[in-house]
Amino acid sequence: MTEKPIRVLVAGLGNMGRSHALAYHNNPGFEIVGLVNRSTPELAAELQGYTIHPDFTAALAALKPDLCSINTYSDSHADYAVAAFEAGCDVFVEKPLATTVADAERVVAAARKAGRKLVIGYILRHHPSWMKLIEEARKLGPPYVFRMNLNQQSSGPTWATHKSLMRTTSPIVDCGVHYVDVMCQITDARAVEVRGMGLRMSDEIAADMYNYGHLQVLFEDGSVGWYEAGWGPMISETAFFVKDVMSPRGAVSIVMDANAKSDDIDTHTKTSVIRLHTAETGPDGKFIQPDQDMTMEGEPGHQALCDLEQAFMLTAIREDLDLDRHMADAVASLRICLAADESVRTGQPVRL
Repeated sequence: MTEKPIRVLVAGLGNMGRSHALAYHNNPGFEIVGLVNRSTPELAAELQGYTIHPDFTAALAALKPDLCSINTYSDSHADYAVAAFEAGCDVFVEKPLATTVADAERVVAAARKAGRKLVIGYILRHHPSWMKLIEEARKLGPPYVFRMNLNQQSSGPTWATHKSLMRTTSPIVDCGVHYVDVMCQITDARAVEVRGMGLRMSDEIAADMYNYGHLQVLFEDGSVGWYEAGWGPMISETAFFVKDVMSPRGAVSIVMDANAKSDDIDTHTKTSVIRLHTAETGPDGKFIQPDQDMTMEGEPGHQALCDLEQAFMLTAIREDLDLDRHMADAVASLRICLAADESVRTGQPVRL
């Protein structure tokens, strides 16, 4: 039995919006009814036949889609998502879900009231290598130490994109939600305290914004973690990609290709090698097992991951998946990162 394609309106045609639009275009389960962007960006050949509308609200009313894909700047996410739910649509929204916890909770409440699906763009949840990292880390057992960062030495168009993002969202919130979400999936414990620090290292951003940030989070089970994110032409490429989880029983880490560049979007998700370390020692005090390297050959690139995300969106709608945990996790990771942002600005730790 052939089901009708889901009619989708794609709002926002930055890096992620263009990739999601390609995913819809190439998936027969979807039909793009329109694109929304204030300007006319350069698009892949496959997308050039679609009409670009300048206003989301007008396009939503005129086109009456089944699904709205919201990939605009973070400060519009909540209002666009709520409007889409009130129009009877399902919603995919890029991370972060909103710029405040109250707005994130408002979006979740609107999804539940409308009885529609809400999927948030946590791309690592669809990455087989990251799923393996989480699985192996959970085998170690708590308490954990999480060490994670993603610094990006950006220039030219990439720095321009980062400056645009920082009009509304700091790096430790915009990127941090991904990696804090990974921490939360591994420990399953509640975060109880968050600390943050940050520094404005460029006169090209607002006086109240910072392009380097570092957060620390303490969990109820005793686990602790840190995440670091910096954007800009002054950022070092030394140890820019650290993804490391330790516990009393050992460690699991991503070993990055030494030639990788920090502003390569595929670098942000590719794992290269997952290294497993077991802490067990014998009577002589030496390790019983050597470290095990798991080579993640054939892992999906950025576009393939976006394809997987939208395949999940399609399944969620057609198979009526229960997304309660998905939505709650998105709010939880955002709450932690926004608490870190508050700590940066006040100089005080935040109890959750």
